[in-house]
Amino acid sequence: MDIGQIIRAARKAKKLSLEELAHQVDSDSGNLSRLERGLQSTTPDKLKQIMSILGIKLSPQDAGMSNVQMALQPSREPKEYPLISWVIAGEWAESCDNLHPGDADQWIASTENAGNNGFWLEVKGDSMTCNGNPSFPEGSRILVQPEADLISGKYYVAKLLDSGESTFKQYIEDAGLKYLRPLNPSYRTIQINGNCQFIGRVIDTKMTGL
Repeated sequence: MDIGQIIRAARKAKKLSLEELAHQVDSDSGNLSRLERGLQSTTPDKLKQIMSILGIKLSPQDAGMSNVQMALQPSREPKEYPLISWVIAGEWAESCDNLHPGDADQWIASTENAGNNGFWLEVKGDSMTCNGNPSFPEGSRILVQPEADLISGKYYVAKLLDSGESTFKQYIEDAGLKYLRPLNPSYRTIQINGNCQFIGRVIDTKMTGL
């Protein structure tokens, strides 16, 4: 079994779609599909990331890819997080009072660990919709992990202090400057300089209406 077949088997075992895996490794589902079919290679760092997420381990004596063995790690138990409104997102992230199923109208499960104060939001508007991957169309749900480290290229919910508005954008650092970038090119990139509060990092997403 070659590495592409092993990746596909491990992905299926974890019940991940190509799109879900692509989102987790910041890749494209088409590239992953070609990798699984042996039609395309990838960088060692990207392969290591994919194998880490899927729980694939190389045997110690392996010098190439012919002796790859699959050792699936125990899958994490799904945990439910509340779907809340954008109005209270900032206050929720700072709250020490955790709600339990029954206290909120809707709870959605995820295998990602968003911490004790994690929560879901529903995407509003089309500023994070694009033709590439990932894309977050209006109505999709995003899981927010409060108090997450800032990493350029990742996706965050932030509160603009000037307007009090909460927004979902990609965080970018470039030449010492910091930006909130929409994926839709029709919207403008926002330069930030301490005038925003990061509520949390988006670590999972779910489509609706499929």
